[in-house]
Amino acid sequence: MTTADDRQKLLDLILDVSFERREVTLASGKKSNFYLDLRQTLMRPLGVELAGKLVLEKLQSGTPVDAVGGMAVGAVPLVSAVLGAAARSPESQGLLGFFVRKEAKGHGQTKRIEGNFKGGDTVVVIDDVITTGGSTLKAIEAVENEGGKVAFVAVLVDRQEGGRENIENAGYPVVSAFTKADLLDA
Repeated sequence: MTTADDRQKLLDLILDVSFERREVTLASGKKSNFYLDLRQTLMRPLGVELAGKLVLEKLQSGTPVDAVGGMAVGAVPLVSAVLGAAARSPESQGLLGFFVRKEAKGHGQTKRIEGNFKGGDTVVVIDDVITTGGSTLKAIEAVENEGGKVAFVAVLVDRQEGGRENIENAGYPVVSAFTKADLLDA
């Protein structure tokens, strides 16, 4: 169980190593007044521990799921963090993980979804950050094309740039640990 102190520690870490107030052009082409690179947080022991616990808690409060996964590369560290937290949680030790490639592999089994996923699974699609929601929606499409059912979407940070609305308008609830407001108001 995460505490308010754990949540604040993770926010402090994000602000310290992943967040900069400066103008940037996002992948969508839009301008933003802050830069966010959550890999800097998720590639640190404390970041992995706290993010995994916080997102796992979001998963445990919703529909029971078989697996968590998302689009490579952004979701992969967070998937690993959640699975690490699940290993320490008796009710979640059966949780599995996967990731979605941007396109199917050209050799071997030519899979688009790698890891522990099979048709019929109920999953949560996760991502480190959502802006427009485009990559999350692509991951959802890949999961559903392979026969999976998406229970909801969980993200570490919602940039509040329309992504949540785009995903929810497509029919998928979104939960986030933090929002742009949390970052800018800190």
